[in-house]
Amino acid sequence: MLICLLALTTASGQTPPSGGRKPRMTEPLEKYNMPPAYIYRLETGPRMISQFGLFTSFQVNVDAGGNNILGDAANESSITVDPTNHNRMAIGWRQFNSVQSDFRQGGWGYTTDAGTTWTFPGVLETNVFRSDPVLGSDEAGNFFYLSLLESFCENMYGSPDFGQTWTRLQPDGDAGGGDKQWFTIDKTGGPGHGFQYQAWSTAAECIGGQFSRSTDGGVTWMSPIDIPSQPVWGTLDVDTNGNLFIGGGDFGSSFFCIRSSNAQDGNVTPTFDQNVSVNLGGSVLFGAQINPGGLAGMIFLAVDRSGTATNNNIYMLATVQQFSASNGSDIMFSRSTDGGQTFSAPQRITDDPVNQSKWHWFGTLAVAPNGRIDSVWLDTRNAANNTDSQLFYSWSTDGGLTWAPNVAVSNSFTPFEGYPVQQKMGDYITIVSDNTGGDVAYPATFNFNPTSGQHEEDVYYVRVSPSGVPTPTPTPTPTPTVTPTPKPTTTPTSTPTATPTSTVRPTPTPRSIPTPRGRPTPPPRPTPLTSLTLPAN
Repeated sequence: MLICLLALTTASGQTPPSGGRKPRMTEPLEKYNMPPAYIYRLETGPRMISQFGLFTSFQVNVDAGGNNILGDAANESSITVDPTNHNRMAIGWRQFNSVQSDFRQGGWGYTTDAGTTWTFPGVLETNVFRSDPVLGSDEAGNFFYLSLLESFCENMYGSPDFGQTWTRLQPDGDAGGGDKQWFTIDKTGGPGHGFQYQAWSTAAECIGGQFSRSTDGGVTWMSPIDIPSQPVWGTLDVDTNGNLFIGGGDFGSSFFCIRSSNAQDGNVTPTFDQNVSVNLGGSVLFGAQINPGGLAGMIFLAVDRSGTATNNNIYMLATVQQFSASNGSDIMFSRSTDGGQTFSAPQRITDDPVNQSKWHWFGTLAVAPNGRIDSVWLDTRNAANNTDSQLFYSWSTDGGLTWAPNVAVSNSFTPFEGYPVQQKMGDYITIVSDNTGGDVAYPATFNFNPTSGQHEEDVYYVRVSPSGVPTPTPTPTPTPTVTPTPKPTTTPTSTPTATPTSTVRPTPTPRSIPTPRGRPTPPPRPTPLTSLTLPAN
């Protein structure tokens, strides 16, 4: 198997790869600081449907009646999509029941109508600290949710009903792990088919090590092992030959792509046989002005499995402050066409004039089954105050050689309001791509809370596509207009229209977990979750 890692220098002072290294920054940890928040009252308002040109963002964290919950906060969103039925998706996020507390729980919502309406049944476990949600699915449509506990140990949850209900797959904290963990699933037809792999930061580990593997669908995990170069803040993917790649950095300006060619062999402890340095033209950022309490973005790695001329290309992307800059950030990209042995020079995806006052942040990417690469990020290029942000989109159909002109796909919002006693909107956003477009989960502050006098952090879903005609298209509904009061210290932004649903949405009845059956011999397709023997919650 192959694993790709990235390494970076400090955010406080960037130096080119040839220059001297500065001390690494202290990593922001997802720590337990406050007890669960007591909700004195729970007010609601209309859910937000934010229209921007042809793109429509739908609020995800809504109550049972489809309304916005005033006084809570939701951010750091991860999305997964049923590859067998695009109508079915799930999004996980950090749920704060009150902005007066930073106690977070594992929130989630699901949709059965391609994202037009969402149901938020509650949190994974009530009053249990959970953070860093990462969602994924296999090619049969089994959904998985990796969640971090206050101990920096983790649990993997499984859903056989496309995110409507979730079951913890092992005893509390027994999935190993550490802070800012990520996972991927082998969807190839090789010996590692269905294996799950995860990696995490070195700053806070559950029981040591940095990498683990599950060969039984996320139920049990091997004892963690170390990764060469100790990559952090990155992601993983698998090529068509079953090679595993991990991308990550060193808290600064060094990046790596590391591979394991034998992680797909369940009879051996994985080893890492390739470790390549990648140049992304700058340094990752923590504590930057645009997201003071968190990262400006994680390091993303994705592999092309299209079977086309770009098959098995490896792509890496990160939000960095370029070596030539002292402020601001850009979305930088590099690619490998030879199995991660070499990478291209860094390429700037953002196409506005270089301006150190502007922030391009929370960059992420995904590869469609046909080989198209999609990238989305938050962007301040149109803000006079250089901080109000919009979601932007670009794509490449030639393996990342060229990129389409950047397109704004959301209204502008201030990122500095609605903080739940921590000054950040999380550390990342995510996208899942298909042959015609991509499904995006991102945080924004479109809703205005008249009681607090501030906008609120909420999670939104939007469909992007190269055609510029995102789907689904909502049915227009008559609605009152809520006009937010701009923050006195920032330049007012354009205000989207808050659209309440004309009728209360029925909440789908969650399906119970079927009685477990003995697991059959693995077939060419993944074993459905319903056939796993699941431990009690």
